[in-house]
Amino acid sequence: MATIAVVGAGIGGISQVYELNNEFGSQHRIVLIGDSDRFEFTPSNPWVAVGWRKPEQIVVDLPDLMAKHGIEFSSQGVKRIEPEDNRLTLNDDSRIDYDFLVIATGPKLAFDEVEGLGPHGGYTQSICKTGHAETAYADFEKLAANPGPVVIGAAPAASCFGPAYEYAFILDTELKKRKIRDRVPMHFVTPEPYIGHLGLDGVGDTKGLMESELRERHIHWTCNARITRVEDGTLHYVEHDEDGAEKKTHALEFRHSMILPAFTGVDAVTGVDGLTNPRGFVVIDEFQRNPKFTNIYAVGVCVAIPPVSVTPVPTGAPKTGYMIESMVTATTRNIASVVAGREPADRGTWNAVCLADFGDSGVAFVAIPQIPPRNTNWASRGKWVHLAKVAYEKYFIHKVRAARTEPYFEKAVLKMLGAVRLKETAP
Repeated sequence: MATIAVVGAGIGGISQVYELNNEFGSQHRIVLIGDSDRFEFTPSNPWVAVGWRKPEQIVVDLPDLMAKHGIEFSSQGVKRIEPEDNRLTLNDDSRIDYDFLVIATGPKLAFDEVEGLGPHGGYTQSICKTGHAETAYADFEKLAANPGPVVIGAAPAASCFGPAYEYAFILDTELKKRKIRDRVPMHFVTPEPYIGHLGLDGVGDTKGLMESELRERHIHWTCNARITRVEDGTLHYVEHDEDGAEKKTHALEFRHSMILPAFTGVDAVTGVDGLTNPRGFVVIDEFQRNPKFTNIYAVGVCVAIPPVSVTPVPTGAPKTGYMIESMVTATTRNIASVVAGREPADRGTWNAVCLADFGDSGVAFVAIPQIPPRNTNWASRGKWVHLAKVAYEKYFIHKVRAARTEPYFEKAVLKMLGAVRLKETAP
């Protein structure tokens, strides 16, 4: 009997253990190690931050659920991965030996790379974790009681831009509902070379769609922006030109600010020779496995993917939910192949399919493959995207609670997007 350990209990990790359990059942020992007792549906955090969701609506308790499905579970978190010895040391100094390891930790949030950034000792909010979103909601209520300027955006080297746009537009929608939008100037600050770049060099007309949305909602923006420091109520940044030279320095006052940080690899893997790149992301081959330690696989945001293009201010490439699901399926099949004495042969599709909710509408985009040039490069805007995002939330949380692995909804979304695209391009 082999031991297959999965580190990380987010979207990638929970999907991974369910697919492995579906593949192997009780034939092999499957162990999930998270850093808390709960799964959080991260895509709903922008809604938590404005009070549209309560945290308990988007979290699932894991200990009893994992036991029910025969999956061992620990919430201790991993202190260090020791690939030479096929061993994990947990934060309580206990150890787990493994035959196969899947790293699905997600990233470390690099708030420390910008002075004054983040909710822990800094002056800006975050929606990267549900706990952060709860804190952001408390700060938002202070804004609602005493309206003033808002600054939203992303730090230099950020790779996940979609949630920043979502939060800006969702916040705009909620402020209008409360009839105080006219008292809240908003500014979007991003290292992207243009609005709608998204770390993907744009998808379809995301530049035009996002710029139009910002204009309609009276949100000002600055691109090629490198945030240098944040003080209480003031955000400092340098605007760069197309060649990367400093163009102008700015200081924006705010009463509420949400800035997405850059990501790095988690401490448990950073600096392990041959396992990670200099930023701590796990290096993998086309089969999701590490070239040096071939019994180690990685899925999700922790995976090393080079930037799509060089930008004046550094940006990274995002990893979307559909891409992560593809990585998970390929990893399961490849581990099954190795267990059966065959070479791995499955590759993830690495396509970007995203639903970005704007509170009262949204933008959907499809990039196949994610890195240009693409076979499909399409984006569309409409109220249906908001409804689809709500449906996806309910579907995925049900999927976690029911331990389902079939991607019914993912397939339905792709069909729906295809139908919308055909309608838009019909003569």
